[in-house]
Amino acid sequence: MMFLIDHNIEGQAVLLFNSIKAGGWLELLPIHFVMFSEAKLAINSTDRVVWKFAQENKMILLTANRSMKGEDSLEQVIREETTPESLPVITLGNLDRIGDRSYRDRCSDRLVEIVLDIDNLRGVSRIFIP
Repeated sequence: MMFLIDHNIEGQAVLLFNSIKAGGWLELLPIHFVMFSEAKLAINSTDRVVWKFAQENKMILLTANRSMKGEDSLEQVIREETTPESLPVITLGNLDRIGDRSYRDRCSDRLVEIVLDIDNLRGVSRIFIP
């Protein structure tokens, strides 16, 4: 499963990925984190462009603070565009706590659970973790 990492959480995502790796999950599950630069997405892309890109490329968007106001806000896009086949958006509940190993491990464990259960989570608009 590929996760599209929002541009403003790349450092925290590296910590999450390392936690997943340390847990041995990468030996069992194909989990990849894709940064905006790798995806060739501009950091000022609208929420609509980012969400559509993730869906078209079968990626789960991992974010922390995408906008909730305006016609191109992530919340508006989710309401308008989500279908029963859409992948959920994963939102980190507290970005500031990713440095706390216990919190980070709970988040990474939840990401693994989501990957394992992804077929049952299609059509779910947003999941807050941990």
